[in-house]
Amino acid sequence: MIPIRDSQTNYSKPVVTAVLIAINVFVFLFQRSLDPYTQRDFTFMFGFIPDNFAWANIFTSMFMHGGWMHLIGNMLFLWVFGDNVEDILGRGKYLLFYVLCGVAAALAQFAINPDSRVPMVGASGAIFGVMGAYALKFPHSRIVMIGWMLFVFTFEVPAWLVMLYFIVFQFIEGFSSIGDVFAQTGGTAFFAHIGGFFAGMALIFLLKTRDRYHDRRDLTW
Repeated sequence: MIPIRDSQTNYSKPVVTAVLIAINVFVFLFQRSLDPYTQRDFTFMFGFIPDNFAWANIFTSMFMHGGWMHLIGNMLFLWVFGDNVEDILGRGKYLLFYVLCGVAAALAQFAINPDSRVPMVGASGAIFGVMGAYALKFPHSRIVMIGWMLFVFTFEVPAWLVMLYFIVFQFIEGFSSIGDVFAQTGGTAFFAHIGGFFAGMALIFLLKTRDRYHDRRDLTW
């Protein structure tokens, strides 16, 4: 299941969200322009490797992706949920929020396996932070999801249920992949997603929303 839009109204243009998406796309296209060997070197140079901890790489890894579907999926989630979180925080706070969620996500994965030599790349941790904030601030917003079995179909569900589904899935997949984590075989950084999600839930209160949000929050019910 993939979210494609939500019912929550915006009261400002999602400039930071759009810029973040543009940067991610630009970096990915640059990666794809490199030959396979240079791509590998680029990933090891700018991806986050727990065994070779570097704060700068936590930041650069947030703008790198491993493939087209990785990029498209992350950017779609960011577009659906990021605009509303940016709207209630304001652009400056939202950018800080996004980066801090990405840092928290990387540190969560580092805590699980600090000896890993597998580069971690992707915006997923920061985006899960956005989702955590959205879950608290717009729990009753309606999310249009796209699914597929024998055919493609769409359906609406409340935001809280969407977020519950995704975070429970991260816990299930994360703990079932513990063996792969310590075997350093790569894969999805589920614990980064979990760390980012709960960081987003905490940070949305610490950074505080703009005053005008309180005048219209009932629109989410």
